[in-house]
Amino acid sequence: MNSQPTTPLLTLWRPILAMLVVIVSSNYLVQFPLNDWLTWGAFTFPVAFLVTDLTNRAVGNAAARRVAWAGFAIAVVVSFALAPWRIAVASGVAFIVGQLLDIVAFNRLRAGSWWKAPLIGSAVASVVDTAIFFFLAFAGSDMNWLMLAAGDLSIKWLMAAVLLAPYRVMLPRLQLWVPVR
Repeated sequence: MNSQPTTPLLTLWRPILAMLVVIVSSNYLVQFPLNDWLTWGAFTFPVAFLVTDLTNRAVGNAAARRVAWAGFAIAVVVSFALAPWRIAVASGVAFIVGQLLDIVAFNRLRAGSWWKAPLIGSAVASVVDTAIFFFLAFAGSDMNWLMLAAGDLSIKWLMAAVLLAPYRVMLPRLQLWVPVR
């Protein structure tokens, strides 16, 4: 589907709410290492790419960008209340760069097999998101952030593959995700 810049913001409440929940929970959970190479946030954050990809497929790239920017704005404000400022800033910068990259990659691949756009878009965007986030959030700290970044990235790639199942289930139900008037 081509981009539809006139999609009303109110119509996008489901993806925006989902994005908010994902970002806030991820910002909180990234503070808790599961082990030396993984935080709990690695399991929740990839859902943000699922939200963007479903929106992109349902109503186009312009609406997906609106969801990304709305999620970014709302989540950064809430994140400052729930997470240390450095994590909130790192999350915001990494999030918006990663989401916009995912949208571009998804659109370039959207005409192919149903799984290529969400999988490749999420995988590529995860690399950039992870690098930006962990550098800004933890560089110069006592945390072994390079090991955490490698562990989180591997889980994000795994989750990108796992999240293909709900993506596929939602494809014939996109009207439920973003009702088109």
